[in-house]
Amino acid sequence: MDILRVDLGSRSYPILIGQGLLGERSAFEQHLQANDVLVVSNTVVAPLYLDSLEASLRPRRVVATILPDGESHKTLPTVARILDVLVANRFGRDCAVVALGGGVVGDMAGFAAASYQRGVAFAQVPTTLLAQVDSSVGGKTGVNHPGGKNLIGAFHQPAVVVADTRTLTTLPARELRAGLAEVIKYGLICDAPFFAWLEAHIDSLLAAEPMALAHVIRRSCEIKAQIVGRDEREHGERALLNLGHTFGHAVEAATGYTQWLHGEAIGAGLVMAAAMSSECGHLTPDELERITRLVARAGLPTRIDKVTPDAALTLMRMDKKVQAGRIRLVLLRGIGDAFVTADYAEPALRHTLESYLG
Repeated sequence: MDILRVDLGSRSYPILIGQGLLGERSAFEQHLQANDVLVVSNTVVAPLYLDSLEASLRPRRVVATILPDGESHKTLPTVARILDVLVANRFGRDCAVVALGGGVVGDMAGFAAASYQRGVAFAQVPTTLLAQVDSSVGGKTGVNHPGGKNLIGAFHQPAVVVADTRTLTTLPARELRAGLAEVIKYGLICDAPFFAWLEAHIDSLLAAEPMALAHVIRRSCEIKAQIVGRDEREHGERALLNLGHTFGHAVEAATGYTQWLHGEAIGAGLVMAAAMSSECGHLTPDELERITRLVARAGLPTRIDKVTPDAALTLMRMDKKVQAGRIRLVLLRGIGDAFVTADYAEPALRHTLESYLG
């Protein structure tokens, strides 16, 4: 078992990474004190892993609620279902909510935990690559709105993240590829050697080789834990973690959260952010080509059809980084060197969108 730590003072917590952790009772006994636990999962993950998790949580009282699968269900009415179960079972403020699933389950379960009785304990048990490398760490919770991605939510840090890498053996290939978008992002924002490692080992990752996956999970969590520890609520550096997301979130919202997985939209978003960086003179053509090639080799889209530039711009103006009506973008000075800026020419953004959307 690898153990990393997110250092946030009294809200600090461990990230446990290893094979078979779902069956390790000690992983939960040490870090989750509640006697009453609500497990939130979905119709895909629960049949595979709910029994194992419930066994590890006993002898506590364990109640489970099973949600429909998919980003289109990441809404306030679905969170209300979770809250209804907490109320119906008379859970108090000393209960805990445990998310068993991918990023959608984690975001909604975390938001319910943040909201119920003004905040109860929460644990993440991510079962997808994307959730294990990104969404389970950092305390961002919430739901989507037709007007934009993740517009409603709260910061609510988990008590523990338990990433059982064995769950990736049942992950569909498309979901595995989607998770690689967030992995590539970490190399781009601050770790050029990691990006080069990904170029050399992308085939091993696509083949789900355990050693390769374990390496990228650990390194991704290390980077995110360090950044979150320095900037928990995204007042500065943490915004770098949104590389590609302003573009990608617009794609998701424009297509009704049904056509593209989050990681697929972010893959295209990374290419658009790189192209925009090149348009602004920050990124060399060779670097843009390297980024585009790696995203394509990961099996992710590098452009998006059936989304117009105007539709994307309208949705980008609802991005949470917008200040004084100006869209702030995460761009690249080079591979491994990201920065946040609103200092760019509007025609460059328009040209980027016209080149990669249609």
